Amino acid sequence: MDVALRRGWSLKTAFPFMISRRTLSLFWRCGAGKPWPPAPTGRRGAAAPHRHAHSGASEGTERSPSAAPERRPFSRLSEVDLAFFRETLPGGAIIDPDLLEAHNVDWLKSVRGHGELLLRPQTTAQVSEILRYCNDRNLAVNPQGGNTGLVGGSVPVYDEIILSTALLNNILTFDPVSGILTCQAGCVLEGLSGYLEEQDFIMPLDLGAKGSCHIGGNVATNAGGLRLLRYGSLRGTVLGLEVVLADGRVLDCLSTLRKDNTGYDLKQLFIGSEGTLGVITAVSVLCPRKPSAVHVAFLGCQTFEQLLGTFKLCKGMLGEILSAFEFLDAACMGLLNTHLKLPNPITDCPFYIVIETSGSNSAHDEEKLHSFLEEAMTSSLVTDGTVASDDTKVKALWSMRERVTEALTHDGYTYKYDVSLPVEGLYQLVTATRDHLGSRAKNVVGYGHVGDGNLHLNVTSSGPDPSLQGAIEPFVYGWTAGVRGSVSAEHGLGLKKRNYIYYSKPRPAVALMGHIKTLMDPRGILNPYKTLPDDLD
Repeated sequence: MDVALRRGWSLKTAFPFMISRRTLSLFWRCGAGKPWPPAPTGRRGAAAPHRHAHSGASEGTERSPSAAPERRPFSRLSEVDLAFFRETLPGGAIIDPDLLEAHNVDWLKSVRGHGELLLRPQTTAQVSEILRYCNDRNLAVNPQGGNTGLVGGSVPVYDEIILSTALLNNILTFDPVSGILTCQAGCVLEGLSGYLEEQDFIMPLDLGAKGSCHIGGNVATNAGGLRLLRYGSLRGTVLGLEVVLADGRVLDCLSTLRKDNTGYDLKQLFIGSEGTLGVITAVSVLCPRKPSAVHVAFLGCQTFEQLLGTFKLCKGMLGEILSAFEFLDAACMGLLNTHLKLPNPITDCPFYIVIETSGSNSAHDEEKLHSFLEEAMTSSLVTDGTVASDDTKVKALWSMRERVTEALTHDGYTYKYDVSLPVEGLYQLVTATRDHLGSRAKNVVGYGHVGDGNLHLNVTSSGPDPSLQGAIEPFVYGWTAGVRGSVSAEHGLGLKKRNYIYYSKPRPAVALMGHIKTLMDPRGILNPYKTLPDDLD
């Protein structure tokens, strides 16, 4: 079923589309001229070299809340420390600056740390020994998976020891009856997907960074991705974790049970904690069966209201076979065309939709998809489209959504915002940001997961621009708070967003998070300067 859809074609090959709905007005204007939260007033501890990763401020201006705070009074790495790590990890304690470079810089090249030591353990016991020693010596540790994070959470801020999970990469068990996979935290998501597909199963999450990201990092950041609409979040599909705590104790909660109602569900503390409460070393996850029939439709809409109408129709008519509903705007398509030379598979439209269905009966799914597209035609919701079921064509259509992030990297310096919003007003923030910034931004684009209300708002400029960042923040966060959204949908808070947590969480909740951090990591050695705001210190 690989067909093109065009206005005026016959029902079997094309469907005309267009509709108008009321314009939503959720614009909420925040005090963009007021710096919030206040810039940090100083951190405890000794002075350190002035190294600001993602400073967001120039000399003589107020430091951005996303800037790196002052270094805390952690110990400095010594020759005695190096000797211990070399004995504990023969060949796995690396100090070569050339090898350290890639581990000190984030994927966006916007945050650069100064870690002087990279540790590559292969076992949970080795991780335990490392953390026990670091805790005793008050050495800060930066846990790192595939280093694909977008908020500065996966690289050092100063000279933290980089603890890589890359060699914790073994699949431990897989039960083909229950579909439960148990593996070490350093397994690459794409590798796990390939292994499971051979068993006729799939991973419950799929990300654009699947070729590099680690499952442990996915869990630590509670990554969402393209399949959340169908299979839910990792908070539901992760059944168990093995975690090494800050003092080296190993917490074995690596359950493979779907039901376990004995006491507190401790694994939930670590899902989304970004390595600040413990280092995840192994994961057990519930995996769905591989669908035998997959279809992808790439459709165009004239307005976002029509896109929402298509989503509503899609949920009602495709039901249980709907596995993804993604969107991108015309500005995203322009970047794909310009920077990656990807041709638009349909005629130009203001908005584009990627719909995926997955099921066990191709004929049944084709019939449902056909009925949906017919209704979309008669309701004038979509103006153009194409449908594919062949693997190559399916991947080609998906690339129009998955490679937007890559295209943005070629457009200049990118300010990235990952927010959750009420679905009916998802695109309003993009429009409001364009109006607010005017000509100060090179491009303002929006794309994301309509199915779970997750907008990826991106603003590009020719280079780092503190004045532009000051205009974006806290405007975006204030707007988001005004509609009771979240300032982080799936990327986490990391270094860049830690001080904006109050836009989404009340102070008593943040204070409780601080108490939990202090209880589990009293010396604060695990991924410092990340996730929690500066005023908790």
